[in-house]
Amino acid sequence: MSLAQILSLVLLSAGLGLLGRRRGRDWGLLLLSLLALYWLQPATTIRQMHFWLPSASLLLTALVWLVTLAPDQRLGRQDGLTLAVVALVLTGLSLSRGLDPALRLSATAAPRLPSVLLALALGGVLCAALARWRGRGGVLALGLALLGLFLVLKTEALGLGASRLLRRLTGQDPALAASGELVWLGYSYLAFRLLHVLRDRSLGRLPRLDLRQFLIYALFFPALAAGPIDRVERFVEDLRRGETLDASRAMQGAGRILWGVFKKFALADSLGLIALNPRNAPQVQSAGWLWLLLYAFALQLYLDFSGYTDVALGLGIMVGVRLPENFRRPYLAPNLTAFWNRWHITLAQWFRAYFFNPLTRALRKARRPLPIWAMVLVGQVSTMALIGLWHGVSWSFLLWGLWHGLGLFIHNRWGALVRARPRFFRHRVFSSSWAAALRGALTFHYVTLGWVWFVLPDPALAWATLVKLVGG
Repeated sequence: MSLAQILSLVLLSAGLGLLGRRRGRDWGLLLLSLLALYWLQPATTIRQMHFWLPSASLLLTALVWLVTLAPDQRLGRQDGLTLAVVALVLTGLSLSRGLDPALRLSATAAPRLPSVLLALALGGVLCAALARWRGRGGVLALGLALLGLFLVLKTEALGLGASRLLRRLTGQDPALAASGELVWLGYSYLAFRLLHVLRDRSLGRLPRLDLRQFLIYALFFPALAAGPIDRVERFVEDLRRGETLDASRAMQGAGRILWGVFKKFALADSLGLIALNPRNAPQVQSAGWLWLLLYAFALQLYLDFSGYTDVALGLGIMVGVRLPENFRRPYLAPNLTAFWNRWHITLAQWFRAYFFNPLTRALRKARRPLPIWAMVLVGQVSTMALIGLWHGVSWSFLLWGLWHGLGLFIHNRWGALVRARPRFFRHRVFSSSWAAALRGALTFHYVTLGWVWFVLPDPALAWATLVKLVGG
């Protein structure tokens, strides 16, 4: 988001927050989330993808809502009005193609009206067909589709193939395709919200939601681009409570937004000028200067990501939705486990709830259960490997995940040793403030060295950089 976009969203959020529990607030949230979906979508080099990719987000969200409806729940008048609003927004975007580019909402001209109307009709047919396929079959099919799209977007070879196909369909030269040109705003976060809903539907703990509430949850404009990944049960409680914006909440939200803007645009962008990257890493030969670049990247990444999160949380406060915290001073964590309880908290919680916990339960219930240390190793390494691949399907992200998985396993075994010998580890040498500072410093530098795998896409370059950092 640019500064101009943030300022516009702040003003609109304040206006919606003043509506409180009035019915118009939810309609305003829906409309603003729909418009932001297209407004924040970056321009793409593939013709009209800036329109069709957000429209695909809408379609996927509607399909997930349909297959997760309660058996006795039917489409009501409210749902029909919501569908009408969605259709009017898409029609309006198409009609705006004749306006001056400065007056358009999207980055480039939307498709012509016949194409949009045809897409709406096909989307309606698909929704009607899937509405008859509720239950486990529809849930499984949509879950696989969400994961499949995720793999296409995150895998270089698959992304390149998809770009070539789309270029052929839009009449462009497929030879000019590139793997990174298929930019789908917020898909990673949307997919994990929708997968959470599908899983909770299977477990029977999903609350009843109308289509308007579900679209607001999935496409909530503050969390659209950079999270956090909220749970639908918690989100809906805030949405239904509908707190009216007062002076105290306005100051709290504005303060959080200003702090986030300062972190992102003043601090993170400045550090980005000297931060470690694939261009400067092979050029620096001094270990001292290389450490300086790495420290700059570690701080830039945190300030950039947490800055956007602060803006999202501040906007949520303005409209009466308190999104979950995503960062709590992670670089001050005393150990690696505490770091992952403070860094990208909602992502770590998602994987803990939907992968790590089910996996370890299955390992414990196996006919021939593994030793405890082996179950911990398998659970932590595989979970962190998946978190690495969530950022991108590549060797560098996988190695970054394995780095943290092995680190978490070592810390777990150290904790078991401490619990097994409490008298020895109660000695003041281990409980002193100096020992605590040393643990914090070791954790910070272990995390910081791991960023080398994260920022450098070539594993050979990453390894050479790590060797230089330790004086090799």
